[in-house]
Amino acid sequence: KAVRTQIGKGIDVVKIYADYRWGLFRDAQPTFLPEEIELIVKTAASSSRQVVAHASTAEGMRRAILGGCVTIEHGDGGTPEIFKLMKERGVALCPTIAAGDAISQYRGWRKGMEPDPERIQQKRNSVKAALEAGVTICMGGDVGVFTHGENAREMELMVEYGMKPMDVLKAATSVNADVFRWGNRIGRVKQGLFADLIAVEGNPTQTISDVRKVHFVMKAGNIYLNK
Repeated sequence: KAVRTQIGKGIDVVKIYADYRWGLFRDAQPTFLPEEIELIVKTAASSSRQVVAHASTAEGMRRAILGGCVTIEHGDGGTPEIFKLMKERGVALCPTIAAGDAISQYRGWRKGMEPDPERIQQKRNSVKAALEAGVTICMGGDVGVFTHGENAREMELMVEYGMKPMDVLKAATSVNADVFRWGNRIGRVKQGLFADLIAVEGNPTQTISDVRKVHFVMKAGNIYLNK
């Protein structure tokens, strides 16, 4: 009923919390039974909508993957077995590295001066396992946890955690577009697609932080910045 109501209000994508901090000890636990997720996905699919899932535990991820969700957001507790399942089912991972990095610093971690806290070590391990399994990686930093407009922070961390700059650029453009079935409209420089383009100083295919040096912005063929 909730899915139908939200679709009726015009949503493009259904997002569920496949796990969250709830219950007696306020630790992350699965929130839906597998058959409930399957029904959510089936209901969304009846109107050509996809379902994505917040999931940080291995069990929450497993249920979301088997239930038909197309992406997993966070995935901190993912194991090699879970990432292998994601690869087999064609489920993409949005690791949101910058969110955990920011929260750890808010809580007092002096990055670069102190050892990585356990949360950061776990994140490094999970991203490494996902890459080794060949999981499709899309890009989204959970911006709002850190300052809006600083989205490049996620891209820089993706490189720091083992991705090649070119793969990060693809994750933020063509991969994201394909995962959400917009690849025939956005995500590439190609005739017939929306003219959404930026130009930056430098070469982000070698130095990803150059994406911060924006000199030109075009949206739907209209120029909004040219300096």
